[in-house]
Amino acid sequence: MKITSGFAGRKQALIALFTRTFTVSEGQKEGALIGDLVRDLLADTPTRDIRVFCAEVEGDPIGAAIFTRLTYPEDPHIVFLLSPLAVAPESQGQGIGQALLKKALEMLRCEGIQIAITYGDPSFYGRVGFRPVTEKQARAPLPLSFPGGWIGQSLTEVQMPNLQGPSTCVSALNRSELW
Repeated sequence: MKITSGFAGRKQALIALFTRTFTVSEGQKEGALIGDLVRDLLADTPTRDIRVFCAEVEGDPIGAAIFTRLTYPEDPHIVFLLSPLAVAPESQGQGIGQALLKKALEMLRCEGIQIAITYGDPSFYGRVGFRPVTEKQARAPLPLSFPGGWIGQSLTEVQMPNLQGPSTCVSALNRSELW
């Protein structure tokens, strides 16, 4: 397995990976929702605001993590939001998601990104350093339907700070049904 960054020439393969993965795990409606989200993220997000990491076997993506800028206009920290992450159904349970996230977080850290936040299963993401974050520490851009899934981590040697003010996400994620 090889972990790479970028998505040039892979848009359709990534959309298919996310659609299939979420259809298998969550049903056709969720698969379509996440597939559309990935299509919009890859098509409409400015390059400076998106990072895509892929786990590949023989050039085919078997896992992918998409990070986009989460802006806190009143705060100087550089924050990126992980959403979504997928590992192909037949490749799950082999540590691919964790390996992909560890490498992605390392690459973000080397780039100077200071904080990573996601909205997901704390037990899974906790394996790679994510911890619960309160709305006081870091306000979500939209109301959370499952506040316990709001988790984050500092990518520096400094503890996770309280981020000042409201936040805004990239346009593709600015949809209440995703939160």
